[in-house]
Amino acid sequence: MADRHERLLRPGRQADLAGRPRHVLHRRPLHGGQQVTDPRNILFLMTDQHRVDTLGAYGNQLAATPALDALARSGTRFDRWYTPTAICTPARASLLTGQAPFRHRLLANHERNVGYIEDLPDGQFTFSQALREKGYNCGLIGKWHVGHRKRAADFGFDGPDLPGWHNPVEHQDYLAYLDKHDLPPYEISDRVRGVLPNGGPGNLLAARLHQPVEATFEYYLATRAIEMLERYAADARESGRPFFLELNFFGPHLPYIIPDAYFDMFDPQLVELPKSIAETFHGKPPVQRNYSAHWTFDTMPIEVTRKLIAVYWGYVALIDEQVGRVMDAMDRLGLTDDTAVFFTCDHGEFTGAHRLHDKGPAMYEDIYRTPGLLRVPGQPAGVVRDEFVSLLDCTATILELAGVDPAPAVDSRSLLPLTSGEPVTWDDDIVCEFHGHHFPYPQRMLREDRYKLVVNPDSTNELYDLITDPDELNNIYGHPEMTPVRSRMMRRLYDVLRDRGDNFYHWMTSMYDVGDVAYDPTLSGLDEASYAGAMAMSVAAGGRREDHRHTLDRTGRHAVAGPAHLVDGDRGGQASV
Repeated sequence: MADRHERLLRPGRQADLAGRPRHVLHRRPLHGGQQVTDPRNILFLMTDQHRVDTLGAYGNQLAATPALDALARSGTRFDRWYTPTAICTPARASLLTGQAPFRHRLLANHERNVGYIEDLPDGQFTFSQALREKGYNCGLIGKWHVGHRKRAADFGFDGPDLPGWHNPVEHQDYLAYLDKHDLPPYEISDRVRGVLPNGGPGNLLAARLHQPVEATFEYYLATRAIEMLERYAADARESGRPFFLELNFFGPHLPYIIPDAYFDMFDPQLVELPKSIAETFHGKPPVQRNYSAHWTFDTMPIEVTRKLIAVYWGYVALIDEQVGRVMDAMDRLGLTDDTAVFFTCDHGEFTGAHRLHDKGPAMYEDIYRTPGLLRVPGQPAGVVRDEFVSLLDCTATILELAGVDPAPAVDSRSLLPLTSGEPVTWDDDIVCEFHGHHFPYPQRMLREDRYKLVVNPDSTNELYDLITDPDELNNIYGHPEMTPVRSRMMRRLYDVLRDRGDNFYHWMTSMYDVGDVAYDPTLSGLDEASYAGAMAMSVAAGGRREDHRHTLDRTGRHAVAGPAHLVDGDRGGQASV
C-alpha cells in the first residue's frame, strides 16, 4: 500500500493535460518562483480529535498510515501546527471564518453550551461563500458541527447534511447506502468504559463494531466524497469550473467504534504509554484532577489504557485507508496535479495522557499541537517547517490559492510562503485560547520555542519548560528562578491579546505583573490623571495610543462609545475625550 501511494503522489509527475479547457491550464507564479495551475482545485481532508503522534510521518514507527505519510513526503509537513482552541465547534468556526474564537464568538459545542451563542451571526464572512462568489463548486462531506441551527448548506456547501458530534449512524443517507449495497446495520459489543464518581457508567470510550469495513461510516464518507469528486471533475471538463471539497471524518474522536480488523490491529503490549500517565496533578489547576475523575481514568486498569491507545491507532488506520481511496480517485480522474491537498484536524486527544481522555480545560501539547500537511502542485516535496502555524492559517491559504482577497480573514496568514522551502519571516510564538466545554473556563496560552505559559485567571497559572520537561509534568510557574521568563512571557501575552482586541487582557492588567500600562485599567474614564506618567512615557515612545471613550448611557452607567487617542499636546497627559 505504501508503494502504491508513493506512486500516486510522487513529486514532479506530469498529468495528461490533453482535452482540458485552456483556462484550466493557465499558469501563474506562486511563492518560490514555481509555476502552478490556476484556477486551483482544493481538497481539504480533516479528522476530529487526532493526535499528531499517530502518524508515521510524525515518528510513530508502528503506525499504519501510508496514505498520509505519502502526502507528507510529497508536500510540506508542519511540525508546530496548533489549533486555536481545543474544542470542535470553535475551532471549525475559526477555519471557516479566519477569525480567532474570541472574535467570532462561537465558543462552545451546542451539546454542552452554557450560554454562549450557538451559531455564527448573519453576514459573517466565510471562505466558502467567498469561493462561491469566485465561481467555485464547494462541497462538504462529513462532520459539520459549526453551530447548531445553521447547516453547511447555509454557507454555500453541497453535500448531505450530517449533523452531530459523532457518526450519525441513523441518518437516512447512510441507511440508504447500506441498503443499496446490501450491507449489515450498525451493531457494537465489547464496550469499554469506566465508573463515574456517582457509581454510574462512564462515557463510552471504545467498542467493537460488527460490520465489514465497507459498511463503516468512514468508508461511506469516502464513497460520497469520491462521487462528488467525479461530479466536480465532469463539471470542470465541461465548464472549467474549479472546486473546493472538504472531507471531514467524525473520527478518530472517541468512542473508538471500529471493526475487528482495526480493533485488534495493534498489540497493546507494543504500545508505549505516554509518560504523562505519571501525572499527579501536584501544583496543577484542580480542574484537571476533576476532569480525570469525569473521564474515569483511575477506575480502569492500565492494561485498558494500553488497549484504548491500540484501538485509537486502529481507528486512524481505518481513516488512512479511506484517505487512500480518495487519493486513488483523484489520480484516476486526472486531478492530482491540479489540486492542492490539505490534511489536518480540529484538535488533538488525550487518550490517557495526563490521566485524561477527550479534551478540556488543560492546554497540553496532546490536544493543542496537531498534524498539518499541505501539498501544493509546483511546490517542492519533502519540506519540513518548524514555524508556529495554526488551523486558522488554512483560511488565508485557501483564499490565496483561489485568488481571493484574504483580508476578511483577520487572524489568518497564508502558509504558501512556507511551502517553498525558503526562509520566511514568521512569528516566534503562538497564542491559543479556551472558553470552556462542560462549563465556562477561560484560558490563554503563549507557546514559544522552549517555554509555554498558561494563564488560568481563577486558578493556578502554568509554566512548562518543554526542553527539560516535554511531557509537561512539572509546573514551574512559581519557581523563583523562573521569574524573568514568567514576567517576559506574561507581558508578551498581554501585549498580543491587547493588540488583537481580546479583552482577556483586562483580567491580566490588575491580577499579574504585566508592567506599566498607559491607560486607566478600570476603564472608568474618571481617573486618567493617575496614569499620566505612564501615558507620557507612552507618548514619548510612540506618540500615539488607543484608549476607549466613555459616555453615560440612559441609566447613568458608563458605556464604551468608541476609540479616543492620546497624542502629543493632550493637556496634562490626560486622554482627549
